[in-house]
Amino acid sequence: MPGTATIRTPATVEEVVGRLREIAAGLPPADGVAVFNRLYLAVTEAVRDRLGGGYFADPTAMAELDVVFAGRYLLAVAADAAGQEPPACWRPLFALRAHPGVHPLQFALAGMNAHIQHDLPLAVVDLCHHRGCEPDEVEEDYHRINGVLAELESAAREQLLPGPDLLEHAEPLTHLLGTWSVEAAREGAWSAVRALWELRGLPGAARAFAATLDGSVGLLGRALLLPL
Repeated sequence: MPGTATIRTPATVEEVVGRLREIAAGLPPADGVAVFNRLYLAVTEAVRDRLGGGYFADPTAMAELDVVFAGRYLLAVAADAAGQEPPACWRPLFALRAHPGVHPLQFALAGMNAHIQHDLPLAVVDLCHHRGCEPDEVEEDYHRINGVLAELESAAREQLLPGPDLLEHAEPLTHLLGTWSVEAAREGAWSAVRALWELRGLPGAARAFAATLDGSVGLLGRALLLPL
């Protein structure tokens, strides 16, 4: 029988970094979840390094968002480890993590797709409920993270694109890269934040919207992971 998913919830960004490093140490480098985890670790470290330098208008809120946001990915990892299904948005990545026909760049994109387009809007809404604030109050800092992500996404693409020995993969990967971008994903996520916030007084409708979001993001994730 599958076990019950358990998670040691991080309380600080530094603890999130520690958990991501633990996950990395326990996975083969070529594992699809490991590929995404390395990218997510780099993003989290970059955000952490900007919390104390005046980059964010409200670094305390951004640190809390980082922790809440990471918790959703860590819960998906824990569910998979316990033999349970993670949320629909994460299932393609966990199901295809060892597929030999899927390129590492596809794993990275699928992980970002799940975490940004599904987990992020739910995390922002959770943050606003906890802090008693409106989404508009964190929007400026939310968009500041786009610069950090664009930098790291560009570096990841360069690092993960196939070399001359795999030129047959270059064209389909280039096409794939043209269909998904972190900027568009985060803009879509912010639209989902606004929708969820407007539905906060209608819990049934909010749950239905979140479930639909989960499923649609999962479908896109499966498309991103089509073997080359």
